[in-house]
Amino acid sequence: MTFYAKSELILLRARMSYLIVAIIVMFLGIVSRRYGDSLPEPVAEHSGDVLWAGMIYFGVRMLFAQKSCSRAFGIALTFCFAIEISQLYQAEWINAIRATTLGALVLGKGFLAADLIRYSIGVAVSFGLDRYINNRILRSG
Repeated sequence: MTFYAKSELILLRARMSYLIVAIIVMFLGIVSRRYGDSLPEPVAEHSGDVLWAGMIYFGVRMLFAQKSCSRAFGIALTFCFAIEISQLYQAEWINAIRATTLGALVLGKGFLAADLIRYSIGVAVSFGLDRYINNRILRSG
């Protein structure tokens, strides 16, 4: 196997790993919203947005697996902030999209400054886990 083929295989494995993690985080986010009544109030109130931002981080890592964790951090946080700030725009056409389930999950409904903090925490925690796991893999392999 050539070096190029090996590096492509490594990149594919990394992308698949990030996709799986993003799906798991998305599932946890949906569960946190659906069963929020069963969770402690602070967890129910904040976990959905924190997990959404984590899903965005791992999605960015999947798309740009060859880039650094730091770059993914910046892209994910910028994306999350842009989505939240876009909620200040309340035109009829975008509100119709936001009224759908998928539109509400992706675009949200209304601007909340607290969401910026939640997104920052979600991206930061995901970044930290990613760095920790990658450093463990590098040390053991």
